[in-house]
Amino acid sequence: MKEKVEAALNKVRPMLMADGGNVDLVEVTSDGVVKLKLTGSCGCCPMSQMTLKMGIERILKQEVPEIKEVIAI
Repeated sequence: MKEKVEAALNKVRPMLMADGGNVDLVEVTSDGVVKLKLTGSCGCCPMSQMTLKMGIERILKQEVPEIKEVIAI
């Protein structure tokens, strides 16, 4: 499943990079929780949680239906 998540993240990264940010995959747990680290300008942006939940999580769940939740660490 980790490879599927990385592939889906590669679709999201250009949008994040356009604003000076990025995302690193930290872990995919056996119960479907994806742990990400927002980097660059995304790491300190006040809108990062909205980006994470409404953008990244939504796309990841579409691409990899086994995902239950996406969290930032």
